[in-house]
Amino acid sequence: MATPAQYAQNGSVSGIDRAHRSVIFASSLGTVFEWYDFYLYGSLSGVISKQFFSGVNETTGFIFALLAFAAGFFVRPFGALVFGRIGDLVGRKYTFLVTIVIMGSSTALVGMLPSYASIGVAAPIMLITLRLAQGLALGGEYGGAATYVAEHAPPGRRGFYTSWIQTTATFGLFLSLVVILLCRISFGDQFEAWGWRIPFLVSILLLAISVYIRLQLKESPAFLDLKNQGKLSKAPLTEAFGRWSNLKLVILALLGATAGQAVVWYGGQFYALFFLEKILQLDSKAANLIIAAGLLIGTPFFVVWGSVSDRIGRKTVVLAGCVLAAITYFPVFKGLTHYANPGLEAAVASNPVTVVADPADCSFQFDPIGKKTFKRSCDVAKSALAKAGVPYSNEDAPAGTVARLRIGTGAQAVYVGSFAGNTWSPADFKTANEDFGKRLKAALGAAGYPAKADMARVEYPMVIALCAYLVFLVTMVYGPIAAWLVEMFPTRIRYSSMSLPYHIGNGWFGGFLPVTSFAIVAATGGIYNGLWYPVIVASVTAVIGFLFLRETKGTSLT
Repeated sequence: MATPAQYAQNGSVSGIDRAHRSVIFASSLGTVFEWYDFYLYGSLSGVISKQFFSGVNETTGFIFALLAFAAGFFVRPFGALVFGRIGDLVGRKYTFLVTIVIMGSSTALVGMLPSYASIGVAAPIMLITLRLAQGLALGGEYGGAATYVAEHAPPGRRGFYTSWIQTTATFGLFLSLVVILLCRISFGDQFEAWGWRIPFLVSILLLAISVYIRLQLKESPAFLDLKNQGKLSKAPLTEAFGRWSNLKLVILALLGATAGQAVVWYGGQFYALFFLEKILQLDSKAANLIIAAGLLIGTPFFVVWGSVSDRIGRKTVVLAGCVLAAITYFPVFKGLTHYANPGLEAAVASNPVTVVADPADCSFQFDPIGKKTFKRSCDVAKSALAKAGVPYSNEDAPAGTVARLRIGTGAQAVYVGSFAGNTWSPADFKTANEDFGKRLKAALGAAGYPAKADMARVEYPMVIALCAYLVFLVTMVYGPIAAWLVEMFPTRIRYSSMSLPYHIGNGWFGGFLPVTSFAIVAATGGIYNGLWYPVIVASVTAVIGFLFLRETKGTSLT
């Protein structure tokens, strides 16, 4: 096999010679398919909540669906430990061949699962089990692909080479959105009944292609050199996490690099989609098309920033992206409201809604097992507003006061009284709740609140531009991250060492962003309050990374 120096001398016009193009293509294409599998669930969370969590109220069902999505992220660090160890002991190639088989099989099985209506609570249990299997597989996938490509890259080109791996997550999301849109168009009204299963079943074909491609790969030259010299680690997890010198670097890599990178990544892609669809209440097809267009425009910048990091450094680019996100998230998402649902923006400005209630009467309305019914007057009022997608503020009322909603301000304000159904029978509560919903809907309509976003008033170029900007920030923080992590750790424990901080950052800090932010919005009533989570995490990462992490550009892989 040619050395990095020989590869550099034989470069092609594109900047990558044929042998290296083969390595990057094979690694990247398989990873695209794996991310496609993983993102299908997130892109279809609205449908999933209806199919598998229909036994709870709408808001709880959606949050629970997001939690099931997050479950796959929760186990990613454990997959990183399991497969990272195997990758450092056995090799990079065979490890990420196993991961893609697990991922593809689990995804296809989701498309075959019976719904909650068919088998009850067993349906969400099986769904979550498959999500956990996906998460474990993905925990071993990324570290293997990034390490494999980096260990083939010539000196001074590592950021550029690994940035192609970084595009795979966005391409996977883009592919999932395109397949979903085609199925929505093809199956029409039947999509939510059974057509949603087709994108999952397509994974069978993608799995076959991925396995064939990865079987053609050869092992990483850096790994083979260590193996031939008898220098492979016999206990990679002990070396990586049992020795403080390396463990300290793992912790700093998490807090000073991947945590902020993760929240910017998931904020700019997934939370943007949730915000358009669930909070601004755009048509699902339109929201998916907008995000897909933003991804298409922004994705080339992964490679741009990867290449830039080869010249000015990984740390500079990644931390700059975190700072920009922290500064601009609030104005950008307010801009999305302005251009995507101007009717809602105008109504909030002219006739803000306030929940006037005894604070003791208000609950945090999240019931994962669906056994509670929130019947107190404040709960009734807030539940109705959350369902209608209407933001609100809170105002304390004297103890024992029945909650009411104030729509507008001053003498022109309109009040809609809630009701205390704590002791009522289910039938009486249902009747009263339906009556309250009708009164509230009429009052909100009179105050200018749209029931759904008026699609004729959506300024698509501006909404797409704002989403493309969010993806641009994603490319800044994500394009150079693989090279930065690879260069932090030695070859003998690289797979294990880089995988854990990456997957804790992206699996926990990033993966839990949608459910955390949406729960904050549902609890507080402020549609932008959920942004505080990514803004704070990105800011903390920028500070820690600047103070405690070194620049690795030019580091030799040993």
